[in-house]
Amino acid sequence: MLSAFVRAFRTPDLRRKLLFTIAIMSIFRVGSFLPTPGVSYPNVQICIDETAGNNDLLGLVNLFSGGALLQLSVFALGIMPYITASIIVQLLRVVIPRFEALHKEGQSGTAKLTQYTRYLTIALAILQSTTVITIARTGQLFSGCSVDVIPNDNVQTILLMVLTMTAGTGLIMWLGELISERGVGNGMSLLIFTSIAASFPTALWSIAGGDNGPTKFTVVLVIVVLVIGLVVFVEQSQRRIPVQYAKRMVGRKMYGGSSTYIPIKINMAGVIPIIFASSLLSVPQLLAQFGDQTSDWVIWLQVNLVDPSAPLHLVLYVVLIIFFCYFYTAITFNPDEVADNMKKYGGFIPGIRAGRPTAEYLSFVISRITAPGSVYLALVALIPTIAFILLDISQNIPFGGASILIVVGVGLETVKQIESQLQQRHYEGFLR
Repeated sequence: MLSAFVRAFRTPDLRRKLLFTIAIMSIFRVGSFLPTPGVSYPNVQICIDETAGNNDLLGLVNLFSGGALLQLSVFALGIMPYITASIIVQLLRVVIPRFEALHKEGQSGTAKLTQYTRYLTIALAILQSTTVITIARTGQLFSGCSVDVIPNDNVQTILLMVLTMTAGTGLIMWLGELISERGVGNGMSLLIFTSIAASFPTALWSIAGGDNGPTKFTVVLVIVVLVIGLVVFVEQSQRRIPVQYAKRMVGRKMYGGSSTYIPIKINMAGVIPIIFASSLLSVPQLLAQFGDQTSDWVIWLQVNLVDPSAPLHLVLYVVLIIFFCYFYTAITFNPDEVADNMKKYGGFIPGIRAGRPTAEYLSFVISRITAPGSVYLALVALIPTIAFILLDISQNIPFGGASILIVVGVGLETVKQIESQLQQRHYEGFLR
């Protein structure tokens, strides 16, 4: 594998792409530490040391921003507005026929949907930056902190902070698109990978420096390696449905007669169900913050739904993950559309009639495969959580199911792209 990396850097055009990608990722990390105008950087560091970022409500956003959210930096929102906008646009394809028609138009329609996603990203960035600044002003971002992170909170300062964070989100979008065009891999995915991976060393150091540090550090490493092995094994697994194309005469040439397959992954929904489930389970904490902390219903929410180790919280987490696995798979994979395309080009599944029977067969296979895929996703999400509860380790460390899935998935996809470019030059790839 090391020799393959050496050959990749010896290839001029591939070396330029790799160095360009690394440079953009470095710029992204630098922006995560630049404080937003109006924020007192020394006071922010004091609050982080005093509270250790104990607001779990914004934990997912802080994870995807590489810790930039709690720093209140220029890139505080990270890539989350773009992720949310992309998911909303995908869901709107089911509700708005115009969006579905654009999706079917090919490259021009996809470009139009991408434009809508960018506009929605900026709108969500304005909304989220306003929310984050409001939470920081009221002291809820660092509960119990003795100093103010925004000393001067007049209207001009607040507007400048909202403008800066929104511009930071737009710059992140541009950096991600630059990687996709001129670098290696998917730009947005690599920026998420950078944010999550950047928080690993600090988290490992905090575990090693605590009580029973060496023992907990070893156990955590073993758990993470086992979960990564499970994720790699399942993410590489697929059900291949054979497809045969009939021969047809076009002019004087014979076309078709080839055999191929439809690759169906066990986990077709990716990490989206975990993100949706985590977002919904953060609603009880939001409701509890606005209620009387001594009332019975707030205490019940704190004990049963807000506490990540509560049995009801874990059960709801699993149920929501399984539900969103089926829901998101049904949105992203349309058996009727696949069956129509196969019929249009003379393709059929051996033993299955073209048209409606093919769509029903694909629906049956998808439902059967999604069942173990959803259980696998729930296990990946729960194993680190339960293990860290038993080891008495803070839930804020970035070794949850979502982070491991993203890091492993993006890493595999990027390595495959580098390997394909190496194979084009008759070099040995990473995998033998």
